[in-house]
Amino acid sequence: MASSFTVPQRILHWLMAALILFNLLFTDAMETAARLMFRGQALTPEQVSSANIHAYVGIGVLALGLIRLCLRLVQGVPPEPRQEPPFLRLVAKISHWAFYALFVAMPFAGIGAWYFGNKTAAFAHTGPLKLLMWALIVAHIGGTLVHQFYWKTDVLKRMTSG
Repeated sequence: MASSFTVPQRILHWLMAALILFNLLFTDAMETAARLMFRGQALTPEQVSSANIHAYVGIGVLALGLIRLCLRLVQGVPPEPRQEPPFLRLVAKISHWAFYALFVAMPFAGIGAWYFGNKTAAFAHTGPLKLLMWALIVAHIGGTLVHQFYWKTDVLKRMTSG
């Protein structure tokens, strides 16, 4: 089994990280457009264009996430470091699969909200799914830092330089 992720897996990881952070941090245009849409008010072409950036980035995350999942299933992943306690290995495995679930669920909820006007999808997208994504990101970064500086494993290197 490989000791690091493949180059395509690493590229997808960092590209998706950038796109996800972009969409989590820059939500104003979509929030404004959605608020107007759900009130039945007309949107200007500029508002639609600005909101579509968020939508297209989300659809990109969905597509890249599915490609990434396929690569994971075909190419596998490096084994967990031995220094990591068994319980935390399980937590890491669950959190990684939760990320993959969110790579699909969040964009589909966003699509349901934006393109179909579904308020339940909008709530899921901007509420619990968004909160779970933030929590997983914080835990993911925290876990990486623990590996790097406490257990002194090569986890960070496996996703950067290989």
